[in-house]
Amino acid sequence: MKELAVFGSTGSIGCSTLNVVRRHRDRFAVSILAAGRNLQRLIEQIREFNPRHVYIIGEKDAAVLRELFPGLDIYRGGDGMDAVSRLTDFDIGVSALVGVAGLRPTWNMINNGKTVALANKEVLVAGGRLVMEAARKQGAALLTVDSEHSAIMQCLRGETHGEIERILLTASGGPFFDREITDSITPEEALRHPTWKMGPKITIDSATMMNKGFEIIEARWLFDVPVERVQVVIHRQSIVHSMVEFKDGSIMANIAPPDMELPIAYALSYPERMEMPQRLDIFAMKALEFKAPDEEKFPCLRLAKEAARAGHGAQVVLNAANEALVARFLAGGLRFTDIPRGVGAMLEQHTAHALGGVDEVLALDEEIRRRTEEWIETRQ
Repeated sequence: MKELAVFGSTGSIGCSTLNVVRRHRDRFAVSILAAGRNLQRLIEQIREFNPRHVYIIGEKDAAVLRELFPGLDIYRGGDGMDAVSRLTDFDIGVSALVGVAGLRPTWNMINNGKTVALANKEVLVAGGRLVMEAARKQGAALLTVDSEHSAIMQCLRGETHGEIERILLTASGGPFFDREITDSITPEEALRHPTWKMGPKITIDSATMMNKGFEIIEARWLFDVPVERVQVVIHRQSIVHSMVEFKDGSIMANIAPPDMELPIAYALSYPERMEMPQRLDIFAMKALEFKAPDEEKFPCLRLAKEAARAGHGAQVVLNAANEALVARFLAGGLRFTDIPRGVGAMLEQHTAHALGGVDEVLALDEEIRRRTEEWIETRQ
């Protein structure tokens, strides 16, 4: 029986993780549930999964939980997240918090030698070098939950690193691949993803293709492959989840239904596979199509590559600026086309310097968010 700590339990990935637990109660139990502000859903999860420890952001929500569950170990606020992620009475930590907020909890789990199922791209975008060095030092396993990187991990089983020619990251193209991108795009339009049901932030990142730029950086750290050997391929059917080309010219692909429960289940059961009900009817499949992305139409993809080549600090800037800009767009306070403009402006202003630890990463993140907000005010 493996015990899980689910950070971001009320979000899309967190709920999918708990769906996998429901299917395999003989294999998994839940030790920690950590949520943001969705109190009602968290209450339902506590009643069903009976964790020992719970985190929620607000004091009022924490007070409600104390009244409902008197014997439960409850944490709240920034210090509470740091404390709950340092606990050790679990086997696998699922890192599914949104944005750079997931960096310190993931860092804490890795430094305690825990296996981490990573669903948070921003952890490796902002802290990739630090996180990977800590994982090696502590002997902690870092297993990806991203459908694309899970696909790559599966394609590479039994292969050697020197045989990799390039990694082919597939992308749906988001809601705007086949239509013109204009200043008038609304949050509602950008949130209409053609394939995946995801949280709002990652859905907007998919619409700008920043999501795929983040995945290039993520692949660079997870698989130790130069950015130049990671290529994005538009695949609208979202059935091929990614591919690896080897030095002999052969290409191995992972093909599966577009359902996040599958890569979650693979990470939780690794190195085994466990029974899942999702099936793909190969006889009902249409032709599989692959196209090159247009980096003029989707400049976030180009900006992410530039940041990846520029170094660690630029990647922190890329992520911080993007988070601030996407939040403003979702709130109705920014044009969709200003997201790549703002990211580009912050990268141009950045002066490269070494970052020695997580505290320095988070300090730079805070500074860039402040500067991005100032830039946004000039666009009003």
